[in-house]
Amino acid sequence: MTHPDTWDHFVSSYVVADDAEVALDTSRVAFPAGFIDARGGEVQAAMDAMEQLERGAIANPDEQRMVGHYWLRDASLAPTPELARAISETVDRVVAFAGRVRDGSVASASGRRFTDALVIGIGGSALGPQLAASALGHAGDELALSFFDNTDPDGFDRVLARLGDRLATTLVIVTSKSGGTKETRNGMLEAKAALERRGLVFGRHAVAITGEGSALDRFAVAEGFLERFPMWDWVGGRTSELSAVGLLPASLAGVDVRAMLDGARAMDVATRARDPRQNPAAMLALAWLHETGGRGQKDMVILPYKDRLELTSRYLQQLVMESLGKERDLRGQIVNQGIAVYGNKGSTDQHAYVQQLRDGVNNFFAVFIEVRRDRAGASMEVEPGVTSGDYLTGFLLGTRRALHENGRGSITITLDQVTPRSLGALIALFERAVGLYASLVGVNAYHQPGVEAGKKAAADVLALQHLVVAALTAEPQSARELARAAGAPAEGETAFYVLSHLADNARGVARTGGRHPSQARFHLARSAS
Repeated sequence: MTHPDTWDHFVSSYVVADDAEVALDTSRVAFPAGFIDARGGEVQAAMDAMEQLERGAIANPDEQRMVGHYWLRDASLAPTPELARAISETVDRVVAFAGRVRDGSVASASGRRFTDALVIGIGGSALGPQLAASALGHAGDELALSFFDNTDPDGFDRVLARLGDRLATTLVIVTSKSGGTKETRNGMLEAKAALERRGLVFGRHAVAITGEGSALDRFAVAEGFLERFPMWDWVGGRTSELSAVGLLPASLAGVDVRAMLDGARAMDVATRARDPRQNPAAMLALAWLHETGGRGQKDMVILPYKDRLELTSRYLQQLVMESLGKERDLRGQIVNQGIAVYGNKGSTDQHAYVQQLRDGVNNFFAVFIEVRRDRAGASMEVEPGVTSGDYLTGFLLGTRRALHENGRGSITITLDQVTPRSLGALIALFERAVGLYASLVGVNAYHQPGVEAGKKAAADVLALQHLVVAALTAEPQSARELARAAGAPAEGETAFYVLSHLADNARGVARTGGRHPSQARFHLARSAS
C-alpha cells in the first residue's frame, strides 16, 4: 500500500494524456530536489527542436532529409499542400486496397480469395508490423500475417511450411525504401520462387512499399505487382509503423488503422505541452536522463504485463538504440551515447530475471506497462474474490515495490486496454520521448551511420567470398593461404568462416583435415559423376 506521506509525491508524479487514454507514473524515479526545474531551459530547447522538426527542418543532415513521421498522423502539419495530400491519399488507398483484398475483389492468381499475407521486410519494416499483429491480432483475422524478417534460409522454409497449401492464396508485401536492402531482396526472391514452383505468377500475388523509382519500384512495374505504395525518404524505418509500412499489414488483418493514427495524433497533442510535468514524453525523457546519467549508464528493461504487448521490447530496441546509439554528438565530439533495451513480459519475468533486477547489479531501470482491462467479458474467480487478472496486477505492483525497496528505479505506463488507438498512442509516446531525450543529450536521433557501416562490411565479406572461391584449386589449402592467393592476406580469419560455411552447405567447396582453423584445408569439391 502507498504510505500516506508518499501520496502527494505519487499524485504530483502522475501524468494523464486524457485524449490519448495513456497515463505515466514516474513516482518511482528518485529525482533529486530541483532536478526537473533545473533542466527547464534544456527541455524548452528540446521542445523548440521538436517544433522545428515538425515544421520541416532538415533533421538528418547526413542525407539532407526532413524527418516527418509526425505528419503521418496529422497531414495538416506537412510543409506543403502536395505532401499533405499525398499522405492523406495514401491512407485512403491503403484502407481501400485492404478492403478489396478482404472482400475478395482483389484475388489471388487462381481467382481464390486471399487468406494470408506474407510481409517481407527487415528492421522497422518488420518490427512495427509484428508488434501490431501481436498486439491487435485475433484468431478470426481476415488475413493471417506471416513474416520474412531475415535472410535465413531455414527461416524461410519454416514460414513456407506453415503456410503449406495456403501459399497459393497468400498476398506478398515487399517493403524496402531503397529497394536495395539485401535481406528483403533475398526474401522476395525466395517467395517468388516458392510461388512459381506452384505455377503461380508472382506479380499477381505481390505488393510493393518502396520509394518512387527505386529498384524495387521498377521491379514491381516490370512484374505487374497488384499495387505499389510509397515509402517516403523523410520517414525512417524505425518510425514507419504509421505509414503504409505498418498500416497495410494491419488493415489487411482487419485492424482499424485510422484509430491507430487518431491515438498517435492525440499523444502528439498531449506531448507538445510546454510544462514538462504535464507532458508525458518530456517526463519520460527526463526519467531516462536521470536514470542513465545522460550517458547510458543503465539499461532500459521493458516489462509489459500483457501477452499482447510481448514484442514491445523488440520494437523499442530499434527505436531507442538506433536513434540514441551514437558515437558523436551534434558538435562532432566523441560521446558514445545510447540506452540498451531488453525485456520480456509479466509475469513471466517473475520466473526469469527479476531475481537479478532486484538483488544483482544495479545497472538498469524498469518500464512497466500496465493494461487495466483483463479481457473481453467477465473473468472467473480462481479463489474467492480474486481473478487471474487480479494476480497479474498484483505481480506488477509487487515487482515494482520489490525493486523500489532495493533502490531500483522504475516508470509505469498505463493503458486502459490494448486497442488500435492505444497502441498508436504508445508508439507516439516513445517516438517523442526519444526525440526529446536526443536533444537533451545532444545527439542526432535521425541518422544511423553505424547501420551503414555494417552494410558496407557485409558487402566486403561477400566480395572476399568471390575472391577466395576463385582461388580454390584441387589442392587442399588453408584459409590463410587462400586469402593470400586472393590478394587479401589480412583476411584469413574471415576466409575461414566463409569457406567453412560454403563447405557445410555443399557449395562446391570441400574441407579436410578437421574443423580447427589450424587444421582445416579447403579445395574444390569433386562434381558428382
